[in-house]
Amino acid sequence: MNHPLAIALATMLACTTHGSAQAATGKLLLTGGVSSVDGAAGGGLTPWAVIGSNATADEVGVTAHLTRAVVTDYALTSFGASVGLMDRFEISLARQDFDAGPGLALNGIAPFGVNAGQHIKMDILGIKARVAGDAVLDSDSLMPQIAVGLQHKSVSPGSLGSVLNFLGTQRSGTDVYVSATKLFLAQSLLLNGTLRATRANQNGLLGFGSASPGKNSYSLQPEFSVAYLVSKNVAIGAEYRFKPNNLEALGRTAGLGGALREDDWKDIFVAWAPSKNVSVTLAYVDLGRIVPGITANKKQTGVYLSTQIAF
Repeated sequence: MNHPLAIALATMLACTTHGSAQAATGKLLLTGGVSSVDGAAGGGLTPWAVIGSNATADEVGVTAHLTRAVVTDYALTSFGASVGLMDRFEISLARQDFDAGPGLALNGIAPFGVNAGQHIKMDILGIKARVAGDAVLDSDSLMPQIAVGLQHKSVSPGSLGSVLNFLGTQRSGTDVYVSATKLFLAQSLLLNGTLRATRANQNGLLGFGSASPGKNSYSLQPEFSVAYLVSKNVAIGAEYRFKPNNLEALGRTAGLGGALREDDWKDIFVAWAPSKNVSVTLAYVDLGRIVPGITANKKQTGVYLSTQIAF
């Protein structure tokens, strides 16, 4: 990633590596969440209001993650890093590499010129700010921790660019969200709700918005997470993320039926922190149908594995 923001974040990470040793006190295990597939701290599929890393107030922390998801017809690799500042602000950067090999079948619909083995790549810059509450300090009250954030996404579709042109989608877009995270320490329970304003198709991998009669405006999509701390370093949970389905109407008008339908995402996960600085998340994921017109309408289910290092 040669984007100036990527260079700036890399510089920040380098400069804070020594400073992150200040976070020797750190947070309780797993209360800072894990790195989501988009790079922000939270669950695997959705951001939480928590600020990533082990840093507490007056400390600076860093995280890095590597994620691999393999479902019925597709695969996704995501990696990135984030900086947590004073347990108040978070800056994250992630790159997604999506194996869109089944897209070759689109050449049978029209002469799109899609190459065999095509990958879609997307860079995501995230900024999050905690605006109210403290998940740990307010754990004995009903006050949640609340954060606002944005994720600016830029997609490089390769030979699938002609398909995005046909769909009338844009190559970049920005999601804005509000998250509320409530930690009940006595009950070992965490609840999170996120409301996202988005125009993204398949999280942005198929661009943003749609030509008419598809949906081209922002829509509000809720996301939910629940996690239960089985022991001090093991948590189990589930997530559900609603999706906008911008492209289906366009596909039906073009005579493709539900070939472009987008379904909600969901998972069931277990997160394990073998040490204060390392966590591993394993999940069963159900991403619904992803361009079902080229995958025989099959649901995309499979396994998600993510490793995070935090200081």
